[in-house]
Amino acid sequence: MLKQTLEAPYEPGQLEIDGPNVSFTSTSQFLSELTDKKPTDRFQIKIEVNACFTVDAIFRKEQRGFEIVEMTITNRGILTDPILNQLPKHFILYPEVPPPPEIKSIIDQHPLLKDCDIVMRSRCFLCLKSQDEYKTINIADNPESCIFNSIHLPGLRGNPERIYKLSSTGPRYPGTFENYTASIIHEWQETADERLNTVKNFLQVLELTGKVAIEKVGDVGIEVQVGRLPHDSGKDMDMINIADVGFGVSQVLPVVVALIAAEPGQLVYLEQPELHLHPNAQVKLAQVLADAAKRGVRVVAETHSSLLLLGIQTLVAEGKLSPELVKLHWLSRNEDGITEVDSVDLDEAGTYGEWSVDFDDVSLNAQSRFLDAVGNVKFGNKETP
Repeated sequence: MLKQTLEAPYEPGQLEIDGPNVSFTSTSQFLSELTDKKPTDRFQIKIEVNACFTVDAIFRKEQRGFEIVEMTITNRGILTDPILNQLPKHFILYPEVPPPPEIKSIIDQHPLLKDCDIVMRSRCFLCLKSQDEYKTINIADNPESCIFNSIHLPGLRGNPERIYKLSSTGPRYPGTFENYTASIIHEWQETADERLNTVKNFLQVLELTGKVAIEKVGDVGIEVQVGRLPHDSGKDMDMINIADVGFGVSQVLPVVVALIAAEPGQLVYLEQPELHLHPNAQVKLAQVLADAAKRGVRVVAETHSSLLLLGIQTLVAEGKLSPELVKLHWLSRNEDGITEVDSVDLDEAGTYGEWSVDFDDVSLNAQSRFLDAVGNVKFGNKETP
């Protein structure tokens, strides 16, 4: 939501709730109801920048949308900006009021900035501005940049196209990432970028296709072609349009490209990366995610795949992925319908203890029920229990 608010080509207000990344028609669709049935009218967003700078923003529902009512800034390290480095380690800003005295005294020491004496909104954050809004100071260490640079790949990635339109190839990807996949592959092919070979290698690891290539169609179109076989046969005649192969190839290709295109420190948010994949490929997809994490990419993967999770656990147990690079968050509804989040770490053996609900329990119980039924049919009572 922050991403589409900052990227909007118009002034969307303080939060754009309907856009390419998330789509709501009413705030009641995502603001929770408390146990006493009294709906909440506010929520809080916390952003960590450069591991030492934290921004906490509180938004409140108003008649005409959302308003930011408070922004807390905490600095736990040394910053490169000399002005930010002089600011208190912890302070709070409120919109349309003067900044705290300790902030104003520091700003007044800088002749070019001393007129910035009012806290104003800059889309979904607060900053210091002059009364005529001619001068602006972002006294948070640029949380906007972290959001602009993030990559978002939704669970619904559309049907494979026979012809894709040429698009930008980064470094920023407004909207959702699947719109850029074909053009990025095209650029890597044209520049003989080694990352294209990495894409091919991972697709072979997943046993989906042995090759991927781009053919130009006119001046604005490109065709994505993939190998007919799960290995590289070396024959161009084995290449076919991506729309003519299994749906899983077109769904996982943006995942692979996003993880390879991302730079260290960049956030990649993947919804259901295992979508339409064979169980074998779901397990091996863990290697693609792990490779990105080891390069320093911040990967957030929302998944329902116990096989993908088991693949991550196995890599940790085999010593191929540090448990320090993995954090698991289990979202569940309690009896009142409120979402609860349990967070755990993996140990060196790739295990994580117990959660209230376990993927493995579901799989084991299903297999146990089936084996019991088979045993009853073949060796015991044939009546269904």
